[in-house]
Amino acid sequence: MEDRIVLNYYISPDDFTRAGEASSDVKGKLKQMGVSPEAIRKVAIAMYEGEINMVIHAKGGEITVEITQERIKMTLADAGPGIPDINLAMKAGYSTAPDEVRNLGFGAGMGLPNMKKYTDSMDIETTLGIGTTITMEVMLR
Repeated sequence: MEDRIVLNYYISPDDFTRAGEASSDVKGKLKQMGVSPEAIRKVAIAMYEGEINMVIHAKGGEITVEITQERIKMTLADAGPGIPDINLAMKAGYSTAPDEVRNLGFGAGMGLPNMKKYTDSMDIETTLGIGTTITMEVMLR
């Protein structure tokens, strides 16, 4: 593996048909690189949840994935409304998704809790009216 591989993805707003393409692409690349199935599973779940959140809440955004020998770092940045109460948003089952999104089977309030559960570290920086950046890491060693 190269010392450092960086992948960039643009997440379209309100496009549920394409949501998951970035996490699926990363999953495929990690398999080709011989990353352990457990690490791939964690990255795929955390990144997919983040992608869905970006589509539902943030009018899309950008995801940068940095892969090194030691870790996979995912940075999800958006220019959405921000998260008013991070502690409340981290509670399993809490959701601000509109009914039309819930009717599609999304917005169950498990996004942020699952992102934290399937990563070794997660940091949320959010500013109301400006956007949110979530940085997650899955360690490989």
